[in-house]
Amino acid sequence: MNDTSGGVSGEASGIVDEAVTSRRSVRAFLNTPIARQTIEDILSVARFAPSGSNIQPWRVYVLTGASKASLTQKLLAAHDAVRDGADAQYQQEYQYYPRQWFEPYISRRRELGWALYSLLGIGKGDFEKSHAQHGRNFSFFGAPVGLMFTLDRRLELGSWIDYGMFLQNIMVAARGRGLDTCPQQAFCRYHTIVMPHIGATEHERLICGMSMGHADPSATANRLQPGRAPVAAFTTFIDG
Repeated sequence: MNDTSGGVSGEASGIVDEAVTSRRSVRAFLNTPIARQTIEDILSVARFAPSGSNIQPWRVYVLTGASKASLTQKLLAAHDAVRDGADAQYQQEYQYYPRQWFEPYISRRRELGWALYSLLGIGKGDFEKSHAQHGRNFSFFGAPVGLMFTLDRRLELGSWIDYGMFLQNIMVAARGRGLDTCPQQAFCRYHTIVMPHIGATEHERLICGMSMGHADPSATANRLQPGRAPVAAFTTFIDG
């Protein structure tokens, strides 16, 4: 219930906080269908993300059923082709990670990778198991809904910032409805496959994809609980 000052009650803020803090990248989903109306409701909430001059730069493609299955088949074939030497054929349009890793970011990345692969029983140098696990991205980790997000390539960096807030709104709105998500930049390597499949125009750039559904509570991968740095590690208070 709203308080008289125009704010929200402690109960309401607790619900929002729970939606934010319970969000995680789920890597195994149940195949339980999600109603189209639920997806539309989530996107209807997410569209209230802020954007510079209210330009609302996002564009969303939702894949389910046969369209999702067909894309998965194409992507897994390309994934295997890269393993077999077709690296040059599939290149990302933008650099997601730093070209040269440094602290504290490389340690955080390694910690997450080691934790996940340890859970899954994938040892260092086990390329076949690593390849198979990475390939699960392209089956949307078994989720019934896949989303692709594009941005007009004529827009600049500010619109990427806006896009991040839009994506977060989707993930939090999904949690508020008992659903889980996994944002995935892995699709971007295969943008030449994804973009024609979804009918994107030449002016659009693939930003990322996302899996959405109900987390499989029995899946080993979903036992992963990444830590977060404390507020003091990234915050400076400047008083006076």
